[in-house]
Amino acid sequence: MSEISGKITKSDAEWRALLDSETYRVTRQAGTERPFSHPGFPEGEGHYVCTCCGATLFDGNAKFESYCGWPSFSSPGGAIDEYRDASHGMIRTEVRCQGCDAHLGHVFNDGPPPTGLRYCINGVALKFVADA
Repeated sequence: MSEISGKITKSDAEWRALLDSETYRVTRQAGTERPFSHPGFPEGEGHYVCTCCGATLFDGNAKFESYCGWPSFSSPGGAIDEYRDASHGMIRTEVRCQGCDAHLGHVFNDGPPPTGLRYCINGVALKFVADA
């Protein structure tokens, strides 16, 4: 593992050894898990970190139930980068981890007030850490 400009970089073989096959497919190959396939996550006191590198991504208080099939957040709470995604015949905004460039999901403009945003994130890309 090495850090270049603050990013954690690993070889493909290192990521494959570290992650299960579904997490690897989603986070390292920009895949999407099936909707409603990941167990629910708590809302409230705690935060969500990147499964790959542990960088803080979202505050638990920003989580809400959108009924879309993936964990949803109204605002980022940490190390998030956004990129234009023109794949699959549509224009979207992809969300990646700043710490390791893991694909997390996408952000849409159909969320609740006050931001109006819905960060639609693959559950396998997240781990919940309760506040002490």
